[in-house]
Order: sequence, then structure tokens, then C-alpha cells
Amino acid sequence: MQTRRTLGQYRIIDLSIFAVIMMLSETLIIRAATEWFSAAAWTVSVVPAVTAIVMVRWGPWCALHAVLGGIVTVLVQKGNGTQFLIYGIGNLAVLAVWPLLRKWGWESLHGNILRDFLFGILAVLAMHAGRALAALITGTPPEALPLYITTDIITYLFTALIVWTASRPDGVLEDQPHYVRRIAEEEKH
Repeated sequence: MQTRRTLGQYRIIDLSIFAVIMMLSETLIIRAATEWFSAAAWTVSVVPAVTAIVMVRWGPWCALHAVLGGIVTVLVQKGNGTQFLIYGIGNLAVLAVWPLLRKWGWESLHGNILRDFLFGILAVLAMHAGRALAALITGTPPEALPLYITTDIITYLFTALIVWTASRPDGVLEDQPHYVRRIAEEEKH
């Protein structure tokens, strides 16, 4: 007997899968950068890319991934309480990109490499700006703030590429309530 899941159940499963992918990937990347390749001049983060994809799929639910990504980053790096605030709360600034995505519509990301790249870059920039603001509020000297926006420069490109790649397969970079309705209609016919 086949049972159908509700949209709420599907959302929980989908958000959980993306959270696990993000946590495992981020942990592996941080461990590689700090323990195995500590002499490397750069690092990358999957948190903005996963958060951007979840934003397209579920809208503001991406806040969970933004905060969780910040928490995982600080835990793996063995950070302090202030860093939890900077990364956890600062990452929430990604929600500033949500109104722009709503204005564009998720459909506009498909086949539009410039918009994909811009969306990805804006997601990273918003997270870094949020961290800079949180750092300022928690006592970081103003002259150190540009580091929050310019560090991890490769993450900007990485996120843009991941968003563009995710826009290629059917249903990955798609509003999920729309996707579920579309698939149900296709099954009827």
C-alpha cells in the first residue's frame, strides 16, 4: 500500500537532507583546512550555497540552515560564545536576499547564468555582511570588519557555481510546493 506524505512531512525530510549534507560537508572542509591542509591560503564554505538552494526551495526556512551552518562552523573550529553569535546570528542576514528572489521569481534562475551567479554572490555577501555587523556589535574593532566580507573569497565563486549547477536538473532549484503540485499533475496525466 502506497502512502502519500503531506507537504509538511516532505518539507521536514527535504530540510533534514540538506542540513545533513551541509553539516557533513562543512565539517569535512573545515577539518581539511585546519588539520590536513593548514598551509593553504584559502578555504571554502558550503553553508551559503546550501542556504541559497534551500531559500529557493522553501523560502525563509533557509534561516534554519543559515544558523545551523554558523553553529557547525564554530563547533568544528572550537570557537567561543561570541563566535556563535557572529556566525549564527550574522548568517541570518541572508534573509535580506529573500525579497529579491521573490521579486525575480524562482523560475528566472533557470537558464540565466548571470542571475544564478548574482543570486549566489548576494547570498554570500549578505551572510558576510551580517557577520561583520554582528562582530561590530560584539566588540570587534571597525578596522577588522572588511575581513568578514573579503575572507573566503573563493566561497563567492563556489556558491555561484553551485547555484548555477543546481538550476540545471529538473526540480532541484524550484519552489517545492510548486514542484509537488507539478509532479502530482504529471502523475494524473
